[in-house]
Amino acid sequence: MNRRSFITLLGGAAVAWPLAARAQQGERVRRIGMLTNLAENDPEERRRMAAFLQALQKLGWRDDDNVRIDHRVAQGTADNARRYAAELVALAPDVILASGSVSTGALFEATSTVPIVFAHVPDPVGAGFVASLTRPGGNITGFSPFEYAMSGKWLELLKEITPRVVWVGVLRDRAIVAGTGQFGALQTAAASFGVELSPIGVRDADEIERAITAFARGSNRGLIVTASPLVLIHRDLIITLAARHKLPAIYSDRAFISDGGLISYGTDYSDLYRRAAGYVDRILKGERPADLPVQYPTKYELVINLKTAKALGLEIPPTLLARADEVIE
Repeated sequence: MNRRSFITLLGGAAVAWPLAARAQQGERVRRIGMLTNLAENDPEERRRMAAFLQALQKLGWRDDDNVRIDHRVAQGTADNARRYAAELVALAPDVILASGSVSTGALFEATSTVPIVFAHVPDPVGAGFVASLTRPGGNITGFSPFEYAMSGKWLELLKEITPRVVWVGVLRDRAIVAGTGQFGALQTAAASFGVELSPIGVRDADEIERAITAFARGSNRGLIVTASPLVLIHRDLIITLAARHKLPAIYSDRAFISDGGLISYGTDYSDLYRRAAGYVDRILKGERPADLPVQYPTKYELVINLKTAKALGLEIPPTLLARADEVIE
């Protein structure tokens, strides 16, 4: 992403910066790398990047002033992530922001010295990125979006809105650790809810459409869409297929609900990017990733789209509506 795009994300705020606020002559301009997954024009990507950049600005760091930002987009694939990780490391940045497990894994392989802050990596200890949550110990630290055990909440929500559901299709990315972890947690919880799970791959649009169409042929069915870059990239297709086949679906990210999905339960990813900016600031000021503990969210958000519920012929229980953090009408 070029710097003009970043300035646009901030609504033109750059033009209002006074000359006196710019870096003094001779002051070293710091360099921040970014390796993310979603396309630059994706509304969710723009929302997350705006949160990160606005937080940086509040901390005194301004792109094209006292920092230079180099951005690469992996589009959720390991090959892209490895290529762009190498490019960013070659630029010798002071710190790199990574958006998830795929990007963080590529950077982990590319460097053991450049500081890396991940914005959302589930189970970074299990992935081998850090030695422990409290003392990461190396050049990587950051923020995790959830613990796998919370995946059972998606089953609980699905049964609460559609008690007759007995078959649940689970969209998950087999290629990432989080895909296995989330599905495993759902398997552990499935028996207590009286449901059978059917895994659905998300490698590409064709696989998603074939699998959901085949799954939807039966009755008493519902979907759970776990967290991964690929499901976000293909979210318009997933939402369309759920609507076409009248499948109630629970999502891990509110971005789906803004685009017409039914219900989401998960972390506020923009907040993780705001918090990641704080770690970037601390590293730029001399702290080490090894000493900055990995943090988990303190709250998960429940978002409900009533328009979608009506289209599916569902009556959302008043008790569930009362618990919602946001209801879209």
